[in-house]
Amino acid sequence: MYKRDLELERTWTSLLLSLESMIGRKPKDLNAVLFLIGVHELGRGSQLFSKEEKQDLMHIGICKVLSLSGYYELEGLDRDGWPHWKMVKKLPHFDLLEQERLLKMHVIEYFEKEFDWISPNSSPGSVSS
Repeated sequence: MYKRDLELERTWTSLLLSLESMIGRKPKDLNAVLFLIGVHELGRGSQLFSKEEKQDLMHIGICKVLSLSGYYELEGLDRDGWPHWKMVKKLPHFDLLEQERLLKMHVIEYFEKEFDWISPNSSPGSVSS
């Protein structure tokens, strides 16, 4: 495993622990964190969602974090207040591990930008290479 991958995993683990202290339980995986981002971006707080809405919230989370690198752009809100995104730049062809790494890097960046989160395990910018 490369040094940057180890740094990414340390930073990811720190983020999960920080989220545990913020929300009371540790998200089990990347999908759970993307769901939380989707809920935050929807702006309605904690509530019960249908299975389809949960999938939509994960999609919102993915689009939001990938918008940080210009892959998606917010088109606007529908009449129910749900955000809609459009792809503006094609994503690179990655295998599943590379996709997960890209998403984790963007999720970390999201929490750094939106919540001023700083990992106690890494120096600023150490996972962005």
